[in-house]
Amino acid sequence: MHFPVSGVDVHPFVPIVVAFFVSFFTSIGGISGAFLLLPFQMSILKFTAPSVSPTNMIFNIVAIPSGVYRFIKEERMTWPLAWIIVLGALPGVLIGAIIRIRFLPDPRAFKLFVGCVLLYMGYRLIADLFRKSGMGVEQARALEEKFRQRVAHTLAARKGRLAAGLPPDAVVRTISWTFNKVSYEFYGERFSFNPSVVFSLAFVVGIIGGIYGIGGGAIIAPFIVAFLRLPVYTIAGAALLGTFVTSVAGVIVYLVLEYWYSNTGLAIAPDWLLGFFFGIGGFAGIYCGARAQKYLPQKVIKSIIATLIITLAARYVIEYFA
Repeated sequence: MHFPVSGVDVHPFVPIVVAFFVSFFTSIGGISGAFLLLPFQMSILKFTAPSVSPTNMIFNIVAIPSGVYRFIKEERMTWPLAWIIVLGALPGVLIGAIIRIRFLPDPRAFKLFVGCVLLYMGYRLIADLFRKSGMGVEQARALEEKFRQRVAHTLAARKGRLAAGLPPDAVVRTISWTFNKVSYEFYGERFSFNPSVVFSLAFVVGIIGGIYGIGGGAIIAPFIVAFLRLPVYTIAGAALLGTFVTSVAGVIVYLVLEYWYSNTGLAIAPDWLLGFFFGIGGFAGIYCGARAQKYLPQKVIKSIIATLIITLAARYVIEYFA
């Protein structure tokens, strides 16, 4: 099948299948999968024009709602965290889109920067996996063990069939929300974070997401898990929701920039059809990943995310020096 906007020739099932498997594993940790689909489009499909960024965002817009719905239904959406991510990332997306068109129509140099950032985040996640002690580690392990035992009991009671939902106490409850501190409870444990730290990170990530169309979850989720010591079960939904909102804003910005920079001859508008096909696969993959998340230990989830991030980072760095 030929996609005239991007110039890509590929069977329509290929983007659907690729997006499903990528999204299934990445959504477990609050990542839509767009950060892996972008190099797939650029390296495999040879879609390298600036319009690949908003096309990637179309994938987010179509795919993410299924996962967000699942997290909301299971009451694992940390709303304060979600809205702080959105408020911080939105202005960054605008800046990032302008940088992409004006200064980085060839993203080679910025790939090196993104690769270094992701490599560092992957390193932090791996270091966290092998950390034996420290603030928050014992609490996280106790929560993990409690969660694992309860899920095992539920599965045994239902003769191995997947449960329809979580135990009543395995939901997110906001305790307080101020400019200096947000506190919430999950599974009998209390967690907190500084909103200004998350807001600042979201702004920077919004710029990166605006340039490459990765949404930002690939950076926000690992940072929150590794640095703020928040359980991945409680941040995945917020990261996905933030990625969805910023992707909608990003597509709108690119459509405006297409008109504004029409004299440059650059392909800026998204390939709606190709993005939709990726989105179909991602819609199913994210829903299944969000549903399966509660049955996987945090260590497994963190390992999957770290491996994916380091693999992508290495690819970016190697391509720059090749």
